[in-house]
Amino acid sequence: MDNLFKKLGINVINSHLYDVAFLHSSYTNEKHSREDYERLEFLGDAVLELVVSDYLYNNYHLVEGEMTKTRANYVCEKALSTYALEFKLQEYIKLGNGELKAGGLEKPTILADIFEALMGAIYLDLGFEVVKKIIVNIIKPYIDKQTNFLEDYKSKLQELVQTEKRTVEYKLIDESGPAHNKSFTFEVVINGIKYGSGTGASKKIAEQNAAKEALEKLAF
Repeated sequence: MDNLFKKLGINVINSHLYDVAFLHSSYTNEKHSREDYERLEFLGDAVLELVVSDYLYNNYHLVEGEMTKTRANYVCEKALSTYALEFKLQEYIKLGNGELKAGGLEKPTILADIFEALMGAIYLDLGFEVVKKIIVNIIKPYIDKQTNFLEDYKSKLQELVQTEKRTVEYKLIDESGPAHNKSFTFEVVINGIKYGSGTGASKKIAEQNAAKEALEKLAF
């Protein structure tokens, strides 16, 4: 994990915390161990909410309802799984054989949980100010770009074509990379015509990116 620690800019004190942060329950069940990342995930979830709330309060003049909605956008499952993929956390996750075969390394839920667990580990190991700086550095670029993680492009596209009684199909056209770091490319086909393509670290993300491109083309 040295590369990860270097990228995060931290000098670890208690390395065991980080080992636990990447242990999925499917793995520990197979190994008959009591430790997995779930307690750290619980803690990391609270730390993330506090840090993002603090950042929004001190940097944006938003009313309470707007702050709640904005915070939800940057700590939702899609957002957290995106941050996890940015740091290639999937390379360190330990899954049970069944979960691994089921594609667990690309599941947004697991990726999001792992990110939360890692933040929980950093908080316990190095304190609030360190984890606060890390979280802000990760999330701020997305806030600056006003990235909308809660946007469901597939649903929007489905609603649009249904009004015109057209059919939507997503086709996997490319799959590359090792099992722990795969890349998928999908194209979206409407009534037999290709309208867009998208690539992502998971099939769901790739399909969303393909739908987004199709919506952009249909807007003209």
